[in-house]
Amino acid sequence: MDDSPSLFASLDDPRITEQFCRRLRRPAGNVYLLGVVHDHPASVARVERVLEAVDPDVLALELPPAAVPLYRAYAADEGADGSPRFGGEMSAAIGAAAGADVVGIDAPNWSFLRRLVTRLVADRVSPATARRLVSSVGGATREALACRVAATLTHATSMTVARDDPIEYDCSHTDPPAEQAAHERSHVATVQALLGSVETDGTALSYRDETRERCMVDRLREHEAGGDLVAVVGVDHLDRLEEALSEPDRE
Repeated sequence: MDDSPSLFASLDDPRITEQFCRRLRRPAGNVYLLGVVHDHPASVARVERVLEAVDPDVLALELPPAAVPLYRAYAADEGADGSPRFGGEMSAAIGAAAGADVVGIDAPNWSFLRRLVTRLVADRVSPATARRLVSSVGGATREALACRVAATLTHATSMTVARDDPIEYDCSHTDPPAEQAAHERSHVATVQALLGSVETDGTALSYRDETRERCMVDRLREHEAGGDLVAVVGVDHLDRLEEALSEPDRE
């Protein structure tokens, strides 16, 4: 396992930068936070390269626990280029972290539901906000259960059950790393600018996402004593997760 303070720099890859990669030092090992853009070639390559260098004891994914078996199946279903055909950076992470304990840290789960209800009651949210939240959580729960069913069918038959088609970008896995990195940075900047123009404080979306992040922090803390841990999460969660987990130096 690589414990070098300059791990990210030593990989000399334009896709592996402080914008997307953080390291928190812990007594039992290191916690590496990798921000990703779903299905983006630069994110897939970042995850694969860092995991190969770190060889973690624990791999934490921004997936509901019920969805992890499906992404394990995706990781074993490689295309002609040797990468998983489905599941993007999440299945690529599982494939690159052979031997790691793989855990899903995202909602829905009981901790998330308990936190959410407690906060809604304490804040006395409006009925309209509560209804939107229930609808959103219900959709996420159905999706997680569908992933579990898809995993069961995939294991029981000779076919791979795909839940979603891969997202297509104006760059590919065969483009040079610098081009992939530039495209990903531009994409993130565009999305963040759009999100920044929308007021979300106090909305159903903000309640859901803030509670999700608190639960992800709790799950990471549960597993950080198990040695080196790599967490693969959406890039929009990266700063808030780092801040909540922090105090130790970061890379």
